[in-house]
Amino acid sequence: MGKVAKGRPTQHDVARLAGVSRAAVSHVLTNNSAVTIPAETRERIYAAMRELGYVPDRSAQSLRTRKTYTIASIIPDITNPFYPAFQRGIQDVALQHGYDLVMYNTDGDIELERKCLESAHKAGVDGLIVVLFNLDLDALRPLVESGVSVVAIAGPDALNLPVDRVYVDNGVAARAAVEYLIECGHRDIAMLAGVEENPPRLWRIQGYHAALAAQQPPLAELLIEEGPFNEVGGYQGARALLARNPRPTAIFAANDLMAIGAMKAIREAGLAIPDDIAVVGFDNISAAELVSPQLTTIAQSQEQMGRSAAALLFSRIAGEAPDTPRIVELPFELIIRASA
Repeated sequence: MGKVAKGRPTQHDVARLAGVSRAAVSHVLTNNSAVTIPAETRERIYAAMRELGYVPDRSAQSLRTRKTYTIASIIPDITNPFYPAFQRGIQDVALQHGYDLVMYNTDGDIELERKCLESAHKAGVDGLIVVLFNLDLDALRPLVESGVSVVAIAGPDALNLPVDRVYVDNGVAARAAVEYLIECGHRDIAMLAGVEENPPRLWRIQGYHAALAAQQPPLAELLIEEGPFNEVGGYQGARALLARNPRPTAIFAANDLMAIGAMKAIREAGLAIPDDIAVVGFDNISAAELVSPQLTTIAQSQEQMGRSAAALLFSRIAGEAPDTPRIVELPFELIIRASA
């Protein structure tokens, strides 16, 4: 490896230290998919960058490529343990492509969703991964038509825009959870469904309905909708259910936070889980294994969801995607633990 001049390192310095051309360094930094750089060469370039403490000049890169090398993600609730793992998946892929990631949190509020979309648009991000709780996907049209690549965590609904989708079939997953409770012998099964009118909630309610309706004779529905998608919502909803006569023998919660809140209410009532009331959640957040008893729930691989969305996004940013939307359905798994 050659000598390197003192001062702030440049691409030329990286190229000399790595023993490659400056063009090769540039192709690696810009992730130019049109040029194949061997893995060993890439590693030499990255090693030289680390040794020199080289930091790419994003302003200069942006002038040359007309890219900001920044993507954004919009999520509804950073306090929900589901989303940090999702963000981690996105960030890992973004770093591999040399991109920065900006995150917006909307608290599931429709006005905040609009403002976050506008902010990402004004910031000139190259791409956006979005989880919308209130707005329709058509709200993404201004970004797409201005050239921003977009991926949504949403089902395969018809949309005349090249917005790629990644999703888990929430309806089928919810039905599987409730059918498991039925197989365990439960007939009085309630659901804690939350209050926000978002697609995941609606699909999970549909799955709950479908599982009960498929029984002969159909089972009665005990749907509780009060309360937000958190422990407080689950706690309050479960207390309302426990006041019923007869009370349910099982509860399916629309997410794990609600399930954990419900478990607290059940214990306070002096009842045993699952002997008196079984509980099943949805999401398989890390706390599902920490509560006692451990929570039976639906796992949907949050980190993989983030990675899959980011992979779709960067292929579209690179101009390698079709004009029509791509739809990726990810698997789910019923994780059976001690709560049901």
